[in-house]
Amino acid sequence: MALLPAALWALFFLFIPYILIFINSFWKLENSQIAHVFNVMNYVTIFTNPLYFGTLLKTLGIALLVTALALLISYPLAYVLAFKVGQRWKMILYVMVIIPLWTSYLVRAFAWKVILGTDGILNNFLLWLGVIDQPMTLFLYSPFAVIITLTHIFVPFVLMPIYASLEHMPKDLIEASKDLGANRFKTFFHIVFPLSLPGVLAGCTMAFVLSMGDFIAPVLIGGPDGIMIANIVVSLFGAAYNWPLGSAIGIIILLLVIGVLEVTERMEKRYGSVTQR
Repeated sequence: MALLPAALWALFFLFIPYILIFINSFWKLENSQIAHVFNVMNYVTIFTNPLYFGTLLKTLGIALLVTALALLISYPLAYVLAFKVGQRWKMILYVMVIIPLWTSYLVRAFAWKVILGTDGILNNFLLWLGVIDQPMTLFLYSPFAVIITLTHIFVPFVLMPIYASLEHMPKDLIEASKDLGANRFKTFFHIVFPLSLPGVLAGCTMAFVLSMGDFIAPVLIGGPDGIMIANIVVSLFGAAYNWPLGSAIGIIILLLVIGVLEVTERMEKRYGSVTQR
């Protein structure tokens, strides 16, 4: 009985909507009206139309790159927080890392619009250095701007689980490794990194899933070249009024996310069993 409220919430707000979207993806649009006729042309259109398939691949690439960059930034920071600073500074630095989460998503996105704009901080800094002689327009309204913004926004989501894994790691294993003659690199790659993999996988999964479904940053700073697949879904459910095609794209995104979650779960089980031996 204790789980009944959660089960009802999941039923009405997760499973039933997913089922309706799945059914809707097999209908079609005829004369601006949704015809309840079973067909698979929506899925065929997605994989044969360069706009939809190309945007899906671009979104997948951006999500993977954002995840990789967030990991490259987060892991060293988490390592320093866990092992290299005292307790007092540890709390101060950790709060500084998570402070952006207390700020509106829109504010953080607009901040990068100010930084990357033609009259923004980055262009003015490069002009001051003499690297360029006039403001550059390639920073804003491009996939580059989307990647930078999403990486900044999702770094805390990657850092927090990694830091938790490192902070709760048995320190006696690290000391034992050093006592047995292992240098810092061997200790890291054979002890520290394997034991922190659950946090790495959790953070990377979070960053990837959020990046795949993001549609606000591409609108604000991506421009036409930075549009992602979620923006197309929003358009199909809005002005285009093509709910069946939008539902089909949503199902494909859902399957991609489920695939990533399945791979992550398998890796957690595999490396979890190895580290427990």
